[in-house]
Amino acid sequence: MNVVHGIENYSTNAKSILTIGTFDGVHMGHQKIINTLVKQARKENLLANVLTFFPHPRMILQKETEIKLIDTLKEKEALLKGLGIDNLIIHPFSKEFSRLTAIEFTRDILVNQLGISSLMIGYDHRFGKNREASVEDLRAYGKTYNFKVTIIPPQDIASITVSSTKVRKAIMESDFEKTHQFLGRPFQLIGTVIKGAGLGRTIAFPTANLQIEETYKLLPPRGVYLVRVQYQKEVFPGMMNIGNRPTIQGNNQTLEVHIFDFNESIYGQKLQVSILKKIRDEIKFDSLEALKSQLKKDQEICKRTLAE
Repeated sequence: MNVVHGIENYSTNAKSILTIGTFDGVHMGHQKIINTLVKQARKENLLANVLTFFPHPRMILQKETEIKLIDTLKEKEALLKGLGIDNLIIHPFSKEFSRLTAIEFTRDILVNQLGISSLMIGYDHRFGKNREASVEDLRAYGKTYNFKVTIIPPQDIASITVSSTKVRKAIMESDFEKTHQFLGRPFQLIGTVIKGAGLGRTIAFPTANLQIEETYKLLPPRGVYLVRVQYQKEVFPGMMNIGNRPTIQGNNQTLEVHIFDFNESIYGQKLQVSILKKIRDEIKFDSLEALKSQLKKDQEICKRTLAE
């Protein structure tokens, strides 16, 4: 898969079939659409292209809504690559871009710049300044500019009982079984291991403190979670605490991962954490000894759950 940053940097003489969307989460619904796109592209000897935007349009157009995203841009790239598309075109979304009229967007972007032969889009898709144009307008533009429009019908959309909003809701409700069903995979976090206070080691529960650079990444609620941790090419079971460490009067949110039966120095390394289940909410304990006792119980619950 070729990744192109900015529509203006895309150039090819080959014709393409294109779909457009934010694709946050690359959930089962997105996967169905893109699999159909790729299949059609191979059948008609076209490039299978996806146009997406970053920042998310709601970040720009609804400043009062601090939307958090299921995937970082890098995570989304990796997920889309796995679906077999040829080109992922990531365009910076801005207020200026949002002011393009429907005809400008169609003529200048889709036809002249991206060279589409076919467009695959949802039946309720709206585009152009103030979302002025509908799929019927697109059909008319298709006749004018000689591209085919394939509409994903209501019954197909309805059969995909998932949306990015539903996925975010499931994550924030710590329903990771439902999240897994929606995504077709566990919800994941990718972060760099940084130095922490070293408290975990003193109570025999050493932790890797994760730093996630992308502040827009959605994080589950505070609590203890059963996780699987990928370090390099190996996968380990473990548990993760998301919270402020109230037992030691912590005031900054941290992500601390305890990897079972693991004792390597991994500062500066990347970890990919798959969240499987919430074990409990964050609790303030009266002493470090009480915290240690609870962590032992948490670990037992995690290992028992993995063995089921």
